[in-house]
Amino acid sequence: MGFKTPLYDAHVKMGARIVDFGGWDMPLHYGSQIEEHHQVRKDAGMFDVSHMTVSDLKGDKAGDFLRLLLANDVAKLKTRGRALYSCMLNSKGGVIDDLIVYWMDDGWYRIVSNAATRDKDMSWMNAAVKEFGGVTLTERPDFAMIAVQGPNARAKACTALGEHIREVAMPLKPFHSARVGELMIATTGYTGEDGFEIILPDKSAPFMWQMLREAGVAPCGLGARDTLRLEAGMALYGSDMNDTTTPLETGLAWTVALEPADRRFIGREALEKQKASGIPRQLVGLLLEGKGVLRSHQKVECGALGAGEITSGSFAPTLNQSIALASVPAGVKTGDRVEVDMRGRKQPAKVVKYPFVRNGKSCLN
Repeated sequence: MGFKTPLYDAHVKMGARIVDFGGWDMPLHYGSQIEEHHQVRKDAGMFDVSHMTVSDLKGDKAGDFLRLLLANDVAKLKTRGRALYSCMLNSKGGVIDDLIVYWMDDGWYRIVSNAATRDKDMSWMNAAVKEFGGVTLTERPDFAMIAVQGPNARAKACTALGEHIREVAMPLKPFHSARVGELMIATTGYTGEDGFEIILPDKSAPFMWQMLREAGVAPCGLGARDTLRLEAGMALYGSDMNDTTTPLETGLAWTVALEPADRRFIGREALEKQKASGIPRQLVGLLLEGKGVLRSHQKVECGALGAGEITSGSFAPTLNQSIALASVPAGVKTGDRVEVDMRGRKQPAKVVKYPFVRNGKSCLN
């Protein structure tokens, strides 16, 4: 038996198939993963993401601390409630985790990081806090988190949240958040669709889940969340990146702020050396042209440039064909043809730009 979120009983009551995910008992689907995927693309679906790690960083030098800890620069956050996506690196430039940080108020930032990396994340951050001094990091297991995603997600979520919340939530631009009491509403997500991620006291989560259901938001499991994020070209920690890969190799160079030049963040020196010597590999999108389904760890043969490997692969319900993210040698270009080893059979695939799907529509030419 693993850890359980405050919504576990609701999932069981609704007939969810429960699986282990990073030590948590989580719903994979409620009957049809494909239907849940389409529900999010066409209307609105909700995910229990209460397994994610929520932490509050406080102190007069909290911003300075995060400018040291993260590859992206929190100095970019100019308004309260603004969110920033970043990687947290080790000294070799490897990705310890990817996370989102919200500027809540002066001297207060909220960090949402991955569930499967919780122990090493907290150990790393607490060690850094102790060495830096002047700031405190508090994990918030008393919070739950529900993601409501899809073209109708905002409207339906606001029906459940109430009119007084609607006035605050509906005008929010992407990657912004607002607080009403202990309730936090953020326009972030992991599906490539519009919507909210709602952080709220754990005791309130079952009631909110029920209200969202009554507002017409369908429950969805981690299976659909994975195919949605892959279509949206969003990397998954442990698959598309880890502590042996750098953001420059995994399509996340845009999250690395090398300016200003005098900001010394952990891993910067390693990234600068790699950038100067040349990036050996890159993350690309693949579109299967043969038969079958692309899967993680399948070998990708790239001709004279060498070979790579699929990091995430699946059937894409929105596109009705198989797609993947793959780590391949530098020099492979969009439009190139490669071959994927699928159980000893070589199947042709085309290198394409990702995201594959955004806001319910194909991004493929």
